[in-house]
Amino acid sequence: MTGALFIPDELRALLDATRQIGRPRLVGGGVRDWLLGKVPHDFDVEVGGVDFETLHTALAPFGATDVVGRSFGVIKVRGHATGADYDFSLPRRESKTGRGHRGFAVEPDPSLTDAESAARRDFTINAIAYDPFTGVVIDPHHGTADLQARILRHTSAAFAEDPLRVLRAFQFAARFDFDLAPETAALARSIAPSFAELPVERVWGEWEKWATRSIRPSRGLEVLEQTGWLAHFPEIAALRGTIQEPEWHPEGDVFTHTQRCLDGLVCLPDWPASANNPVLMLAVLAHDFGKPATTARAEKNGVMRWLSPGHAAAGGPVAESFLQRIGAPIRFTPPVRALVVNHHVHDRQNPKLSDSAVRRLAGRLQPATIDDLCAVMRADNAGRPPLWSPETDARIEALAAQARGLALARLAPQPRVLGRHLVALGHLPGPEFKRILDAAFEAQLDGAFTDDAGGAEWLRAFVQK
Repeated sequence: MTGALFIPDELRALLDATRQIGRPRLVGGGVRDWLLGKVPHDFDVEVGGVDFETLHTALAPFGATDVVGRSFGVIKVRGHATGADYDFSLPRRESKTGRGHRGFAVEPDPSLTDAESAARRDFTINAIAYDPFTGVVIDPHHGTADLQARILRHTSAAFAEDPLRVLRAFQFAARFDFDLAPETAALARSIAPSFAELPVERVWGEWEKWATRSIRPSRGLEVLEQTGWLAHFPEIAALRGTIQEPEWHPEGDVFTHTQRCLDGLVCLPDWPASANNPVLMLAVLAHDFGKPATTARAEKNGVMRWLSPGHAAAGGPVAESFLQRIGAPIRFTPPVRALVVNHHVHDRQNPKLSDSAVRRLAGRLQPATIDDLCAVMRADNAGRPPLWSPETDARIEALAAQARGLALARLAPQPRVLGRHLVALGHLPGPEFKRILDAAFEAQLDGAFTDDAGGAEWLRAFVQK
């Protein structure tokens, strides 16, 4: 934390207005991020000592207001200058009335103190408020100490009333590289059966944050294991205890290897520049999902080893099952599965890929790309400390360079010969079209032609036969 918390001018004007009628405080993630030395992007304001209608009247002159949650005492204001949304809310009480994440009765209560209002928040690091006029940090639950110690700790016993908070712990630990307090882990274990109450879209919401914002994703898996919630994700749970050949994987079992790979992924030089980072994170998580079903003791080169033949192909269906379980949008399934199934093409036992094979690989991967695959393979290579292999990394880079030379690093080959070319040669659409076009694409993949002119020449010769 350096200096006072920066507040945009348009938000400062809103705070000045609410100061005339109540007690405004900046709360939540914006304060937490500022205390962590990050630039806050979300500004939430809680105004005590005022009723809802008075607050709404005070905010109305400053722009479009959206009463997104009158029963929750929440008003969203869009700033004139930046178009940013600012959430203004009243302090509120919550009481458990039913099962699940939404089974609460919420009652705005302007009379609540800062400490009473903060007690309903999930973690102490999110229960810190900031007085924008005095610059005082209001920390009744000692969240700043937990920030400094890098610990996630529940604010009160009410944590157990909302099972989603365990998954929030999972993604927060990964996003901030925090440990989970032992007492919070114990409380989470006690409510593990309530996972079934969560809507799958809320489950995905937390997994998506893990996949897009983690700085140490292995921490999230640690939290799932510490809390007993790993059992709700059996595809991951099966990795724990799946043995790997110690000579090749001294880091431990497949679960530990996967953790190392995930942390290796976010340390790649171009991370997180890739717009595909959630796909890559999920693919690295799932890359060895096929090992539990394929691992066995067998002889190799005269030595008994732990081997997992065919695990890449076996992992495809398991990855699909996992993505469905966590509620991932269907668009994630094709690229993640393709990356899992093909993540061993760089293996030293495989010969160097021909240009034709690289073209076919790019086709099998789509909508993922060879660049994506190389990122997954580099992460896999990083997951075997201290056996990171420069030879393996060189093979991956050679594949990437070959793909760049073929203009296939970021896209799959597209057919040069199309139906309209057949029509131009005087052929009428019919059953033979598909056979001819398929043959043309195979010839293109084999390098028979690389541009439209070459495709047209090949097509004329082929139909003349």
